[in-house]
Amino acid sequence: MKIGKNSVVTAVYTLKDAQDNLIEEGQEPMVYLHGGYDNVFPKIEEALEGKEKGFSTIIQLNPEDAFGDYDAALVKVEPRERFPSPLEVGMQFEGMPEESDDDADEDNAHIFTVTDIADDKVVLDGNHPLAGIALRFSLTVEDVRAASDEEVAHGHVHGAHGHHHDEDNEDDEGTGDEYRSHPLH
Repeated sequence: MKIGKNSVVTAVYTLKDAQDNLIEEGQEPMVYLHGGYDNVFPKIEEALEGKEKGFSTIIQLNPEDAFGDYDAALVKVEPRERFPSPLEVGMQFEGMPEESDDDADEDNAHIFTVTDIADDKVVLDGNHPLAGIALRFSLTVEDVRAASDEEVAHGHVHGAHGHHHDEDNEDDEGTGDEYRSHPLH
């Protein structure tokens, strides 16, 4: 089967920067719904369109094709007392960029990562960790199958390595992620 709209693609991958430094070697395959569902970078979809199981390639993504350019305006210094204890570098919080006029607009919310803690100040970075970096994806297609009607309707893959709808745990949403959703305004 060829990769096309509404096909489910399973690929193993290695992610490196432009200097060939290893960033991530996928422990599990990447599985996505092909066809413009925003489940993978568009340049990857373009490179895989019409290909079949066994196809291998290296795809170069410039920052604008991946996580965007680094934006210094997304770095904030905040007073330490605004954060819970314990506080550690690497913790993440949801917040609004400084230039946001409407703090109630959830669409403009960013995830800020604590990058430094010094005395009574905390440095937060709202950029993706890979922003501003050119990336190289080495991909090998392991499988291609037709998506189910449900996957197409939902816009993502279900099952192994895909999205799970666990109706029994809907009330537990966010459990274990208590540091990921503290609003900062």
